[in-house]
Amino acid sequence: MSLDVDPPDPPELAAVDPNEYEDAEVSGGEYRRDELEAFLREGAWEEAFDEWTAGSDMDEEDWRIALDLGLVSRFDFFWDDFADRVGYHAPGLPEDWKERDLHPDLDSWGTVSAINAGLTELGQIVCETLKTEYIDWEADFDAPDDLPDFEA
Repeated sequence: MSLDVDPPDPPELAAVDPNEYEDAEVSGGEYRRDELEAFLREGAWEEAFDEWTAGSDMDEEDWRIALDLGLVSRFDFFWDDFADRVGYHAPGLPEDWKERDLHPDLDSWGTVSAINAGLTELGQIVCETLKTEYIDWEADFDAPDDLPDFEA
């Protein structure tokens, strides 16, 4: 499948400690958000978005709901120096979406799952695009000298 929609503006990255997210554990305190945000504006976001839409399982209705709820603007991307990677937090719909009456067209767990899974996939592709195509810095983390040698 593919999703035929225009890319929205890239998210503005807030100064949030990624350890506050339930799905992230990051060491260090230099998250390089300004640089990552610049890369997103310079083309990483659109490049990753185009790759994502080419294989996305989301449909236009799911995407419209995600946009209406402002989910895309709540993405967060940050540098994880310890892991030498770009980490991310994908926004999603809460489990109590039905009780909260979040959107008039949000009416099934299938739609909620499609939106949450689709945004997670988009976040992963953005991270991979940033790391492989834009980032030229190396992690500053130096492993201790007393780590075991696992060479075969």
